[in-house]
Amino acid sequence: MSLPEPNEPSEPSEASPLPDPVPLYGPGYKRDPYPLYARMREAGPIHRVLFPSGVTAWLVTGHEAAQKTLADPRLGKNHDRGNDRWRERASIMPEPQHSQLQVHLLHQDPPKHTTMRRLVTDAFAPRRVEGMRARFQEMADALVDAMPADAATGSSEPSGPSEPAEPLDLVRCFAARFPFQVLAEVIGLPPHLAARFRREWGKVVAPVGPADPGRPAYEALLRELQGYIAEVVADRRGAPGDGLLSRLVAARDGGELTQEELDSMIFQLLVAGQEPVTNQITTAMVALLRRPDALARLRAEPELMPAAVEELMRLDSAFELTTWRFLAEDADLHGTRVPAGDSVIVSLCAANRDPERFPDPDTLDLDRAQGPHLAFGHGIHFCPGAALARIELQVALGTLLARLPGLRLAVPEEELSWIPAVLGRGTAELPVAFDRPGCPLGRG
Repeated sequence: MSLPEPNEPSEPSEASPLPDPVPLYGPGYKRDPYPLYARMREAGPIHRVLFPSGVTAWLVTGHEAAQKTLADPRLGKNHDRGNDRWRERASIMPEPQHSQLQVHLLHQDPPKHTTMRRLVTDAFAPRRVEGMRARFQEMADALVDAMPADAATGSSEPSGPSEPAEPLDLVRCFAARFPFQVLAEVIGLPPHLAARFRREWGKVVAPVGPADPGRPAYEALLRELQGYIAEVVADRRGAPGDGLLSRLVAARDGGELTQEELDSMIFQLLVAGQEPVTNQITTAMVALLRRPDALARLRAEPELMPAAVEELMRLDSAFELTTWRFLAEDADLHGTRVPAGDSVIVSLCAANRDPERFPDPDTLDLDRAQGPHLAFGHGIHFCPGAALARIELQVALGTLLARLPGLRLAVPEEELSWIPAVLGRGTAELPVAFDRPGCPLGRG
């Protein structure tokens, strides 16, 4: 199947009928998928869509339909349910890594899912992570302390014009570092291992097809990450502590988990436990930088931060699409016959901007009171780390607004580079400037 070149417009124009399948790729789509999602919602709750790898899937877009789909017991997550058409183009991991790293919570159904989830819930319990908030604040402040002073645009004193400064990449200096530091603390990853983790390993969740020129590099990253996971397991077995990683290793040694399930759960923690928060910091900051009045109000009224985080996640979620779900047999789904083994995906971003659920959904409303969003999913696969992610975002955004006066984009908005991930949203870099250093020059 041939696809348009990446620089060609892949999204249908407003005047044209929706194609079948609807292509979900290209820089225009990644920059702003919401006009397309609006058209899809208006046309119906479910559509056949096409991903860059050539995989076709069924995408659910409306809020009510999304909730029902996420709680539908007919839909399972285990990859064994996928049919040959899906498997042919799914670009899932090669063997043996697929069998060894892809049997984590996201790809399990009850009763196995129930057993595995029970092993991680205590580590992310709301009361426990709330008790760590002060520690997270220390980490955030230390990262701001380490930001180079010359990233500001000079003194705000009226003594004369300031010299231009190099923009500060908020991803490199903060958003990519803070979530991992928090995660390591929460799950009990010792400092000597945390220091060796490479952020590039997180890219292994992005599909890279067998014919893709980048496939060898992708497989090399997989092998490196697998080796790192083996080191983590050996380290926690040799020097067990009371952290989650040590408890998972003990569960493996006690027969509650297989080796593949243990490795897969650590894989999920290291990848899904931090990169989405990195991306959510970027989408939230872009939303605020686009709206200086909202940013100024939030800076002046920090008590609004918990509600603001919920609204920012609703407006532009880092979890754009869910992972695959499958029907065990042909069935009706929202008025459409879906074949067994075809992949069904829910657009959380489209559901969170459904005007039937959220009036004026494209507006950032810090006083919105229309109820919960779906940024963390719904049903039995609701994100177990939701409470932690909320605290991380509150601390991160609060610190950046308080410590970096006059924070603003340092490049035109159209120059922002959005990550090409199939399921997620975020910016690869976020160049910013501010009026004066919010802290002394640190060592980082």
